Amino acid sequence: MSFNVEYNGVIKKKDLQKVFLNAITMEHTWNYERMMNDGYLYSMLPALKKIYPNQDDFIEACKRHLEFFNTTPHVITLPLGVSVAMEEQRASNMDSFDTTSISNVKTAIMGPLAGIGDSFFWGTLRILATGVGTSLALQGNILGPILFLLIFNVPAYILRYILVFVGYKFGTSFIIEAEQSGVMNIINKAASILGLSVAGAMTAEMVYFSIPLTFGTGDSATSIQSIIDGIVPGLLPLLLTGLVYWLLKKKVKPLTIMFIMMIVCVIGAYFGVLA
Repeated sequence: MSFNVEYNGVIKKKDLQKVFLNAITMEHTWNYERMMNDGYLYSMLPALKKIYPNQDDFIEACKRHLEFFNTTPHVITLPLGVSVAMEEQRASNMDSFDTTSISNVKTAIMGPLAGIGDSFFWGTLRILATGVGTSLALQGNILGPILFLLIFNVPAYILRYILVFVGYKFGTSFIIEAEQSGVMNIINKAASILGLSVAGAMTAEMVYFSIPLTFGTGDSATSIQSIIDGIVPGLLPLLLTGLVYWLLKKKVKPLTIMFIMMIVCVIGAYFGVLA
């Protein structure tokens, strides 16, 4: 399979193939604090070792890719290819290249990629594969689970393989043209808007926090939760999310926050204050 990629630097096709193979483990290195950062760095290691033979430069690059990152794992190789191209460009222009642009690009594209990836893989392809597999499995056909795995995974891995070359091919040239034309500022703003919209939707959908207390008796009893929802639906989940964000800004550890929330919720549910 040819992708018409020009390899003018130290990175060659086999290096990008190694990046692709390492990226398969992305979902097995996920964590609650920085999401995919460990897997992202692990995927980049084959390329970074060739790009930076100097140990200090290599360590600096590794630290750069330990920052927060999260997107749909099936399209993760696209930003990986872009990062490899930018790191290679940075190594050839150590004095003039702005390393913050590498992080900015990753941040700018992870939100839109997640939206596209989730819609296609989780919202479309998985549903299609489940429909085919379930219909056969209900008939006792062994092809049910097999076709489910094939329909979902074969396109996913083919796309993963292709995207690492696409990201590398267009990575550097796209960044240069985007910065010169001012498109990068638009991308950053659009990504920020999309990211905040997704965060707001996830807060309303996935954060459950309500107060079951009522006043009055019988059919005339009114719940406090219904009053709050009548004023601003989803207000309590929003406030809870804001509190957690504030605690994180105060450098409170995520595990500590989770432990506190667990205790408060258990006590609140026991006394009937929380539901």
